[in-house]
Amino acid sequence: MSDFRGFPQAGQRAGSAVDGGLRAYMIRVYNYMSMGLVITGLAGLLTLNSGLMPVLFGSPLKWVVLFAPLAMVMFMSFRLQSMSFGAAQTAFWVFSALMGVSLTPIALIYTGASIAKVFFITAAAFASLSLYGYTTKRDLTGLGSFLFMGLIGIIIAGLVNLFLQSSAVSLALSVLGVLIFTGLTAWDTQKIKSIYYSTNEAMLGHSAINGALQLYLDFINMFMSLLRLFGDRR
Repeated sequence: MSDFRGFPQAGQRAGSAVDGGLRAYMIRVYNYMSMGLVITGLAGLLTLNSGLMPVLFGSPLKWVVLFAPLAMVMFMSFRLQSMSFGAAQTAFWVFSALMGVSLTPIALIYTGASIAKVFFITAAAFASLSLYGYTTKRDLTGLGSFLFMGLIGIIIAGLVNLFLQSSAVSLALSVLGVLIFTGLTAWDTQKIKSIYYSTNEAMLGHSAINGALQLYLDFINMFMSLLRLFGDRR
């Protein structure tokens, strides 16, 4: 993901103006992320109740549905910086909706009660880890590099396991996923906070959307990993 570190330093922001601006910026990031989660939930609910499940997931079309969010993330990673703010915002909403459609089958695999339970567990863990990343004085850069390599590994292994369908591999990936995305939540929050100080004022909106996308992905992946470990199957 682009972190917009190429923009001019905003060293003139100082004192309480920095604190107030940073708080407003982080609130904006969390608001975008939360709205993305709402759109994901609504898209999944509409898909589940629309009668389209057999069409979307009962044919080779399911591969298009499953990989569409990944394609959208890659598109945003390369183009977000050059988009207008409105286009970047729209792209994030579209991605959130595509993610909701692709996640719809979990409602047929796990009970509604366990999905809700794991969601609230994820929300509590995410809030705690993000708060740590925001407040800690420890530099998490080294940890982030290690976690990113682990992320690449589980993405590749996960794609391979789509075809192998190994339960042992799936369990191992879920455990690793929880560990990696808990760490990434803190690391991404600290990185998003630091980006505020090095981003041109005119690009803070783009930066907020980029930060929301990163935290959204951390939340969704942590949620899915925990659901595979602790969700009650139907």
